[in-house]
Amino acid sequence: MKISELFGKGRAVFSFEVFPPKKDSGVESITAAVDEIAALKPDYISVTYGAGGNTANTFTRDIAAHIKNDCKIEAMAHITCVNNTKEEVLTVLDSFAEAGIENILALRGDINPNVPPKTDFKHASEMITFIREQGKYDNIGISGACYPEGHTESESITDDILNLRKKVDAGAEELISQLFFDNAFFYDFREKAKIAGINIPISAGIMPVTSKSQIERMVTMCGASLPQKFVRMVTKYEHRPEALIDAGIAYAADQITDLLANGVDGIHLYTMNNPYIARKITDMVGKLL
Repeated sequence: MKISELFGKGRAVFSFEVFPPKKDSGVESITAAVDEIAALKPDYISVTYGAGGNTANTFTRDIAAHIKNDCKIEAMAHITCVNNTKEEVLTVLDSFAEAGIENILALRGDINPNVPPKTDFKHASEMITFIREQGKYDNIGISGACYPEGHTESESITDDILNLRKKVDAGAEELISQLFFDNAFFYDFREKAKIAGINIPISAGIMPVTSKSQIERMVTMCGASLPQKFVRMVTKYEHRPEALIDAGIAYAADQITDLLANGVDGIHLYTMNNPYIARKITDMVGKLL
């Protein structure tokens, strides 16, 4: 089933994201956590693409296949073009298809300064175009990423949305947003996207804070703004780890409640492979969906 078919049924789609283990660990190291997260019955679970190399490809495929075939939850596997040539993209897609995976999230991917990028594709839109041109993958659902505050490499939010339109025109059927902590950015982005003729579902990416270092790392990577309310929360509880996790969950639940009240198409929760976070959020907002 294509992920895009889950939308338009009178309620917001609720999904999770998990990530594969490090290359020196096996898939079994996270299977128990994934099983607990899948037991919460989200609409689908996406699996991120590891940090380069065939091992990461295999981990992503194996976890997504486990979610789809064993847990009976629809799965989405991430694939990046910064790590893959055209031939490698086709190999990965065939591997996904053999495992029963019917949905992918097509990304450029983060450039690792220690790993020379592949050059067949400069942007995710080019990879999506290439996949659609093959014909044999028409049954695969393709989602894309979007950035409520603009991609860190874009000159402006307008420029970023124009590039996003290229991704949609290439064949993306659903969008998942980068994390954000101020819903106003998401609402402004959603309106601009609509004006630009982007009319496919957009799921809001929400990441509950678990530590101050985690937030600092993510803000450095994606440039998300931190509202004063959020900063005060982190500052108050940064030396009390368990309290900060619960405060972060409460903040995320408040964001989700507001997004649902304002008609968001979907919520995509970055679980960080933490069943406690996924369960608490589900308990707090599940009846609102």
